[in-house]
Amino acid sequence: MQTFILIIHVLVGASVIGLVLLQHGKGADMGAAFGSGSAGSLFGSSGSANFLSRSTAVLTAVFFVTSLGLTYLSTSKPTSQGVIVGKPPVEQDVPVPAGDKAAVPAAVPADADSKTKDIPK
Repeated sequence: MQTFILIIHVLVGASVIGLVLLQHGKGADMGAAFGSGSAGSLFGSSGSANFLSRSTAVLTAVFFVTSLGLTYLSTSKPTSQGVIVGKPPVEQDVPVPAGDKAAVPAAVPADADSKTKDIPK
């Protein structure tokens, strides 16, 4: 799920960058202030929004939602522990040959002065 949202996030981000670069900037009408056209739209509204500005707004909203989704997925704790794929491994006992008692290590006796008895279990 996180990979899918990340792919959408990157594609939408690249689309927003492309749409912003395609749009006509507000500073392009600055020459109107010096007498070369109508100055009504210099500091006021420039009219209704066109297709590029509306699609930029929609893609920006999608980018924001995917950002929140990725943040939630990266900070949420997993609900279960275990192996990622498949069943958890099963512990198997290793058979010891009957005549080979030397292969099994003997228990090491604890010293009376040892600090290992102080370790909580």
